[in-house]
Order: sequence, then C-alpha cells, then structure tokens
Amino acid sequence: MSEPTIEVHLSDDHAANALRHDVRTGLSATPKWLPPKWFYDARGSELFEQITRLPEYYPTRAETAALRAAVPEIASLTKAHTVVELGAGSSEKTRLLLDALSGSGSLQAFVPQDVSTAALEATTEAIARDYPDLRVHGVVSDFTADLGRLPGESPRLVAFLGGTIGNFHPDERRAFLHSVAAVLEPGEWLLLGTDLVKDAGTLVAAYDDAQGVTAEFNRNVLHVINRELSADFDVQDFEHVARWNAEQEWIEMRLRAVRDMRVSVEALPMSATFASGEEMRTEISAKFREPGVRRELAAVGLHVQAWWTDQAGRFGLALAQRVAR
Repeated sequence: MSEPTIEVHLSDDHAANALRHDVRTGLSATPKWLPPKWFYDARGSELFEQITRLPEYYPTRAETAALRAAVPEIASLTKAHTVVELGAGSSEKTRLLLDALSGSGSLQAFVPQDVSTAALEATTEAIARDYPDLRVHGVVSDFTADLGRLPGESPRLVAFLGGTIGNFHPDERRAFLHSVAAVLEPGEWLLLGTDLVKDAGTLVAAYDDAQGVTAEFNRNVLHVINRELSADFDVQDFEHVARWNAEQEWIEMRLRAVRDMRVSVEALPMSATFASGEEMRTEISAKFREPGVRRELAAVGLHVQAWWTDQAGRFGLALAQRVAR
C-alpha cells in the first residue's frame, strides 16, 4: 500500500474567519439567514448520518441505487484515470465508482477534496488501505474557490454527489458549474447527483421527520454559533420549519423564533433581535428536472452523455463531458 498524501490550501483560521463572516452577514440581513455548511460539526455530522437512515429520507438510498446501476457504464464511457470527489466526506458512495473503474483497469488515482483536514485524513487512510493499488491524494480546500488546484492525470472524472448542488442559489450554481467546466480539459467528465422534483408530501417529510432528528440537526447550527462565537442563542426557543417552495422548486429549512428575543454574539461583537414568529432560513435544497439539468450543464460547455435514476425516479445522475473550448 502506498502512503496517502494530503495537501492543504486553507489556513488554520479559515473556518473560524468564514463562520464569523457568515454569521455577521446573515444575522444582519433582512430576512435573516445562515448557510447550511455550519450544521456539520461533529454532532451535526452524527445527526446527518442518522437522517440518512430514516424511513422518510430517501435521497441517500435513491442515489446509491442509481449509482450502483450506473457505474459499469460510467467506467466504460469515461475510462477515467483519476476520480476527483468534491466534498468527499467519508466517500462511502464513491467506492462504487472506485470499484467499477478499478475493475475496468483504467483507474490510477483518487483525489478526495474536503474543507476538513481531520475528515480527509480519515478518508484517505481508509481508501488507501482498501485500494492499495491506487494513489490517494487528498486536497483540503474550498471547492467554491480552489478548483484549479485539484490535481490528477487526465482523463479525470469529477464527482459531485449527494445532491449538494441543490444547496446553491441559482446564480451561485451557475458560477460553480462554470468553474468546474473551466478546470476540465476537453474530454474530461463531471458526474453530478441531483435530487428530482416529486410530490410535496414526500419532499417535506424528508426534511421534517417524525422522530425530530432533522429538527435537532437544524437547530445544531445555533449550538455551533454559541460554542464558537460565544453567542447566547436559547436553542430550544427556535422551532424547525421545512417548507416546499413550489415556485422555486426547492425545500427551505428555517428556524422560527417562538418569542421576542435579543441574541448577543460576543465574539463579533454584535447582537440581533428576533420577533416572535420570525423565521431565519438555514438551507435551501433545490430539486431538479432532467431537461433543466441538461440545459444548465450545456450552458457552461458540459454535454450530458448519460442520465440515470433509481427505479422510482427520485434521484438523477448526470454524466457530462467537457466539450472543446
């Protein structure tokens, strides 16, 4: 087994500075908002793992089923030498890709990217142990800013799974897809996971489960701010709200204040007032339709060569190739 390597492009204080910026900006806005990436401290990650196992939360199971069916064709079409995974986390689903590409004989390297050095160390060690013939090279970076620093021998297959693309606003999504296309050479590939539009009841239930795990996950962002920025949010005084926005075709997660309150964030320093019933948005999760995915990718020079869904048509995988500039 070759030893995995990691290169770090973020400063030690990157996360702390980003949190300070986001909290100051979001709590000063009208209406208030916080970005969903701050759900995921250690406790938040544990809660999300619980969510993925809930009966109401279909996306993880549906994407895994679609990926399992698609990987033989992905391997045949791409003949990728390098798989680059954005927002890798534990790379559990990605092992299906690695298995197929390794089995076909083309795969030489795996490049997982994440913002967390600790998470990436665990992932690279596990993958290097289980795939001893692969070169494993982790990259600690911000994929919204540092895509040009992702290494790998061509042809590369960039995987962006989990439906995370849905957390971007449409203008952010366009900018992100453009940046992905810009770093791909003609003939290289993007594999994009997209949760699909379906009935509102199924969608809302996936983000508002009967056991209340998603509610605890949503409120966890307030625990993070209390701990990291010496804030005094009374966490239980915020109700979890999940709502389907039919016009925008996205789920909105919000936290609703149950009483008038003033919150102090000592580390900034700043304070924010909440009126009883006021809602603060913590996440959007856009849902997609195949024609729209094809249009958005084509607009940045990525041509969809194949499309798969799970058997029930709940989750889509688009395999797009960079066309000549």
